[in-house]
Amino acid sequence: MPSDLRPTAAFELDSPAQPTYRLKGITRLTVDIPSAYNPERRAEKHPAPRWRTPEFMLYYLVFVIAVPLMVWIPYRLSTPSHPNYPFYESSLSPGWLFGRQVDNSDRQYRSFRNGILPLTLLASAFLGLKYLYTLAARKIRPSSDGTNLYLVPFLVAFSTVMLLALHGSSALKVFAILSGNYALAKACGGSKAGPVLTWVFNALVLFGNERYSGYRYAGLHPSLAAMDEWEGIYPRWHVSFNITMLRLVSFSMDYYWACNRAGLPDTGGPLPEKLRSRVNHNLDMYSYMNYIAYVIYPLLYIAGPIMTFNDFVWQLRRPVPLSWQAVLRYLIRFVVCIMTLEFILHFMYVVAIKDRKAWLGYSAAELCMVGFWNLIVVWLKLLVPWRFFRLWALADGMDPPENMVRCMANNYSALGFWRAWHRSYNLWIIRYIYVPLGGTRNRLLTSVLIFTFVALWHDLSFKLLAWGWLVSLFIVPEVAARYFFPSSQFGDKPWYRHVCAVGAVLNILMMMTANLVGFVIGTDGIKYMIRQVVDSWQGIQFLLVACACLFVGVQVMFEYREEEARQGIYRRC
Repeated sequence: MPSDLRPTAAFELDSPAQPTYRLKGITRLTVDIPSAYNPERRAEKHPAPRWRTPEFMLYYLVFVIAVPLMVWIPYRLSTPSHPNYPFYESSLSPGWLFGRQVDNSDRQYRSFRNGILPLTLLASAFLGLKYLYTLAARKIRPSSDGTNLYLVPFLVAFSTVMLLALHGSSALKVFAILSGNYALAKACGGSKAGPVLTWVFNALVLFGNERYSGYRYAGLHPSLAAMDEWEGIYPRWHVSFNITMLRLVSFSMDYYWACNRAGLPDTGGPLPEKLRSRVNHNLDMYSYMNYIAYVIYPLLYIAGPIMTFNDFVWQLRRPVPLSWQAVLRYLIRFVVCIMTLEFILHFMYVVAIKDRKAWLGYSAAELCMVGFWNLIVVWLKLLVPWRFFRLWALADGMDPPENMVRCMANNYSALGFWRAWHRSYNLWIIRYIYVPLGGTRNRLLTSVLIFTFVALWHDLSFKLLAWGWLVSLFIVPEVAARYFFPSSQFGDKPWYRHVCAVGAVLNILMMMTANLVGFVIGTDGIKYMIRQVVDSWQGIQFLLVACACLFVGVQVMFEYREEEARQGIYRRC
């Protein structure tokens, strides 16, 4: 399920000698100027397509055999006739497809799946009220006002009501933290102490939220205990506050750079995605109303995607043109994604098997397929909510980043994988952590610090910390290989593509290991899986066959990237 990035007629070539490009209403639903589409790349020489060569005919044969087996194994493990079925049957729920049970045991996705109807009603109410507000605002707005800044009071009002409904009296705690961060940013202004105090404040807030489980009013004073009874629909506000924390840091850092005039100049014209974050506003745009509208923007408050403050306000000042056809296409893609996940949950009970550890007696192939399909479920259970909220934002006329720009099974590079996985978070990290820490000048040290932060940001647990350190470690071989065997020097050698494929196979195995540790089975589970694979000749045989299949898959991925380049599409992932 690759992202819907296609080259469009977005540029005009002014001069063959000195090419410059004029924007024609390009948005994230198409591509972005700096990285996604470059007409000069069409002139680059690329190898002739290999799709019809004898080599790829052999690869197609492997696909025809391997892919059905990868589907058949977890399906067979999920049939009631399998001996291990009784061990996890209680984790299943009544389904709605073909009389099958559904594996709705993942708590994170279950909360979204069970709440999709209320969320849809909330989205409809928001869009309907916004339409009525816009009709009323037209009567008092100047006809020359082409901005959407008039929506800020509506966004603040709707967000406040939504926050009270979601968190009850805890909404006051959220507003207290938001106001404290705003006051700190304004007090520091362009002072060098501003970024340090911002990070310390928000780190302490996250730690305090975790340590005291969102706090209790009764802990402040016994007379306030009655306020704890008004919990709202979603009382555990502190669990999802880590997403809000990213917006707090974004506002404070963008304001700090604006005070120091550290951004790019505003040309006065339409701004593409990357420039909207880097071009600062006038200081009066960093107001409390704009800040609240941004931080608790209802469409992205619960789960993201993450936008920077600068980007959000630029899209209010200079609305991005979004056609209803583009939004409809995105809706169709969302439906396809959610139906794909529903089919998996109805026919492969891999999450329940993993949770109940009902894998005793499994062969190495069966055990690895349970792990692989759990990773697919993790990818899809994040993709579906993110696309739901992004779809809602697109319907509102706001264009946040796409979080998943490649299918999980279409990655061979550790660096590319993390650019494509939770992309809006990746862009946030680059802007607010990676570049300030030195970027490529200190790549390895910066990577360790970043993944340590990412792990602790997700959860204060050893499992996630081990994941962060493993990811940092597994990036080292790829960085070293790129340094010692650059494509600019060896890319034309006939052996280079195959050596890269071998390295990519190792990359994939390491990435799967790290993510199984962090998000699926933890350190104990991965030890058991590795022991089952390498402690028998049967397991070693399977590992060799699996590596051969991965080698074939990587060759197809390489050719897919070449095809993108031939079509003028360029993604750094």
